[in-house]
Amino acid sequence: MPKIKIMVSSNEDFDSDVFEQTAIALQLAPRLKPIEPKQHNHRKGQLILSLQGAVTCEVANALWLVPPQHAVWIPSGILHSCRATENAQTYFLFIDPDAALMPDECCTVAITPLVRELILYLAEQEPSYPSDGPTARIVTVLLEQLSKASIQELHLPISDHPKIKYMVDTLISDPSNRITLKQWSNQLAISERSLARLIEKSTGLSFGKWRQQLHLMIALAQLAEGNSVQNVAGNLGYDSVNAFITMFKKALGQSPTKYFSSLENRSQKFFIDN
Repeated sequence: MPKIKIMVSSNEDFDSDVFEQTAIALQLAPRLKPIEPKQHNHRKGQLILSLQGAVTCEVANALWLVPPQHAVWIPSGILHSCRATENAQTYFLFIDPDAALMPDECCTVAITPLVRELILYLAEQEPSYPSDGPTARIVTVLLEQLSKASIQELHLPISDHPKIKYMVDTLISDPSNRITLKQWSNQLAISERSLARLIEKSTGLSFGKWRQQLHLMIALAQLAEGNSVQNVAGNLGYDSVNAFITMFKKALGQSPTKYFSSLENRSQKFFIDN
């Protein structure tokens, strides 16, 4: 029987919950619109894998970023919406609740080459595969390996509070905005001390660390889309490229160039070793 690749332009085109199989994978077609534009949920948990470009998922009180060779895990029943960069190459993996030892909360996970290739293989198979056939055995291995994936701190805490939401929307639309906390407090008609407490209570971070995390998320998405380090530093309002690189290294332990190079090398190593 020939392989069948399911390819959709958005999650609205496919209902994973009609299938009884433990796990189902599919590939997202070249993006013509936001991949999951409306808040929705599934009975099955959902893993969104990015092979190229980046995907951002919004859930209650957080934005999650999926850089290349990573995935975001969305547990069963969690409301979410997603968007992708223009160059994104994305796969979905839907998993029955309790079928794998996955986190109870949303998270970004690093994907090993083996897990990646198993997901790509599953996306080539008929979704209604027999429960006692070879595809089902592959799924068993996939879920066992996936449960060992390391969790990455690539998310931005947000809040439904109107003042925090206004700040998020403003800074995402203009990430070069360098308004100080005092200036924000004047704009939002709240004392500087009260605003600082509100941000920390809502996000768990100080204003400075919260804005830095926002810059990291935007930087990862823009770099994954092919923008140069120089352009990204300028887009984020940094006075110099070195200042941006210093921020990036403090957050992720490597310069932007080395970070993305390591992702590419990890991807290629699988084929060299096999």
